[in-house]
Amino acid sequence: MEIILKKDVENLGLEFDTVDVKPGYARNFLIPQGYAVLATPKNRAVLAEVLEARKEEEAKLVAAANKIVEQLKKTSVSIAAKVGSGDKLFGSINNANLAEELAKAGVEVDKKYIKIPGNTIKRLGKFTAKVRLHREVEYDYEFEVVSDAPVVEAPKAKETKTEEA
Repeated sequence: MEIILKKDVENLGLEFDTVDVKPGYARNFLIPQGYAVLATPKNRAVLAEVLEARKEEEAKLVAAANKIVEQLKKTSVSIAAKVGSGDKLFGSINNANLAEELAKAGVEVDKKYIKIPGNTIKRLGKFTAKVRLHREVEYDYEFEVVSDAPVVEAPKAKETKTEEA
């Protein structure tokens, strides 16, 4: 079922996006809560009028989003996490953790604009998150998840010499 979002909805889309969702989700949650309207031809025409009227404001929003993307390009983030055996994390890393690390690095991005594939990360390594600041401005941000403890190699077994008598 196609709907037009009236507000930003986390993990779905931004205001004025046209998205396809399951009918039950639209009928039972999005439409009654005021988050969306059906994408009828009449509502699409209203959407086009609203977007036309907001062009100047949209241009400012796009410029601000592009400025943040330029900051993201200059910033690299490594998220430290507790690690168990086999590079598996205790817990997981999600969009809130990435937003927090970006804030520490001086780039303010709300967590609702960050989409991590699979929603969580549970291993060490390099990953890419989609940062969607505006319907026209998206950026694939690369970051790394590293161990918070220094790598300690297992001690080598000492060879014991036996004396022969």
